[in-house]
Amino acid sequence: MVAGVALVPNWSAGAAVTDDPTVDAATKATFQKLADAVFTDRTQALVDDSSGKKDRHRHTSGFSGKVRLSGTQNRQESSALSQLRGRKSRLAQLGEKYSAGSTTVTLDATQVKGRNAKVAVTESTTLTYEKVRGNEPRTTGFQAHHELSFRADDHGTWQLTGIRDTDDGVAVNQVAAPAPAVAATGSDDNPPEAPRASTARNAPANKKNTTSGTYDYKAMVAYAQKYWNNYNPDYPDFNGQGAGGDCTNFVSQTLKAGGWKHVPGYTYDFHKWFGNADIQSDSFVGVNEFSWFALSSKRVTPLAYVYQADIGDVIQMDFNKDGSKDHTMVVTYRSPQGVPYVSYHSTNTYNRSVASLIASYPNAAYYAYRT
Repeated sequence: MVAGVALVPNWSAGAAVTDDPTVDAATKATFQKLADAVFTDRTQALVDDSSGKKDRHRHTSGFSGKVRLSGTQNRQESSALSQLRGRKSRLAQLGEKYSAGSTTVTLDATQVKGRNAKVAVTESTTLTYEKVRGNEPRTTGFQAHHELSFRADDHGTWQLTGIRDTDDGVAVNQVAAPAPAVAATGSDDNPPEAPRASTARNAPANKKNTTSGTYDYKAMVAYAQKYWNNYNPDYPDFNGQGAGGDCTNFVSQTLKAGGWKHVPGYTYDFHKWFGNADIQSDSFVGVNEFSWFALSSKRVTPLAYVYQADIGDVIQMDFNKDGSKDHTMVVTYRSPQGVPYVSYHSTNTYNRSVASLIASYPNAAYYAYRT
C-alpha cells in the first residue's frame, strides 16, 4: 500500500515551453493560482459530497483584474465538470466513491510573447477511497502535465484560452480521450492477436498463485510502487515530444524486476524482449509489440475478464477499438472483493481501480494477461 506517498514532480512532457526568466513572480503566481483552481474543480467533481452542497466553481470567481477564463474556456470547463459528475455516478454504480480529493499545481515554465503566454504545469492529485475494507489502498494518485494558453485583453487582464494535456496517459479527472501512443514498427511475421477481455463483474474464479512459481510478484509490486512517479534512471524516459509515452517501458521494467529474463536479438523482432539504459527491443517499449511477444513466448495467458487480473498481471486498452492497443498497465493490488488496481506511466498513476478505468472509458476495448 502506498498511501501518503509524496507526489514528486517529474516534468518532461511539457518541455516545449521555454521558461522566460523576465516574467515577474506576481504574474507567475496568478497563472498558477488559476491553474490550481481549474484542476481542483475537476478533482472535486469526482468527490462524493455527503452534505448535498453543489460543486464549488472556484475558477469562475476571484480573478477579476488579474486572470480569468475566457468565455469559450469557461464553457469548456463547465462541460468538463458535467462529464466528470457523470463519471462519478458511473463509479458509484460500480461500488466506488471518493471521500476526499487534493490537487496541487506546480508551475514548471512560463513563456510570454507580447499579449500571449504559455505556461507548463504539473498537476499532482490524490483521491481518498470512501469505502476501505481491510488492506485495500486508501488512496489513489497521479501526476499529469498540461500546457495552458493565456491572452491579455486591452485592460491587461489575462484570460485562460486553452488547456492541452501533454502526457500520453489516462488521468482519472481527464475528460478527453488521450491521443494513442505511437507504437514501434513491428515484424510482419503474423503476430498473435490477444482476445478482448470482458468488463463484466461476474467473472468466474480464476485464482492466481502469487506466492510461489517462476516469478516474484511481490518484487513487481515493490518496483511499481517505487518508480511509478520517480523514474528509474537506469532506463530511458519515453515521455515528451514524439516519444510515444512510457507506459509499456515501465511495465516491462516491472516484469523484469519480478524475474522476466531478456531474450536478445534484433530490436524489431517481436519474438525478442530486452531493455536497459542503452537499447530496448520494440517489444519492451511498444504497446502492441509487447502483446505480441508476451503471447508468442507463452509468458502470459489471456484472461477472459478484466476483473480476473491479479498482482503482476498486465492490462491493456484500445481507446477507440481500432485494433491497435494504446496503453499498458500493471496490477499492483487486488481487493478481497475482487477489484484489481493498476499503476502506470505516463500520467504517473498508482493504485487506480479497474472500476474507475471502465467508468472513465466505457467504450474502450480491454485486454488482460495472466503473467
